[in-house]
Amino acid sequence: MKPQIVLDTNFIIICIKQKIDFFEELEKMGFTIIIPKQVIQELEKLKRKLELKILEKYRSSFKIIRFKKGYVDKGIIEFAEKNPRAIIATLDRDLKNRILNRKMVIRQKKKLEVI
Repeated sequence: MKPQIVLDTNFIIICIKQKIDFFEELEKMGFTIIIPKQVIQELEKLKRKLELKILEKYRSSFKIIRFKKGYVDKGIIEFAEKNPRAIIATLDRDLKNRILNRKMVIRQKKKLEVI
């Protein structure tokens, strides 16, 4: 079974801003990519058209899940607790501190790294 990785809103925004082809990188690393429905809704609310366009382009590359609770961070924390082997891709310091799972971060503005 391929390892799962959950992408947070800020991770997607920063990857696109820094021109990191994260879908291709994550697929090369062998991950099952998961994007919460609430993350997509946040991007819509923030009017992040480029990010939404890229998600649409790569729609076949990821699964969409819906958290029971509407708040993204709480949903990610609950998902991480239920799936301790899942990797969480976030740049949110508070979220990183609250999750025991391994995390994916951006190093040197271009490299994706699991810590």
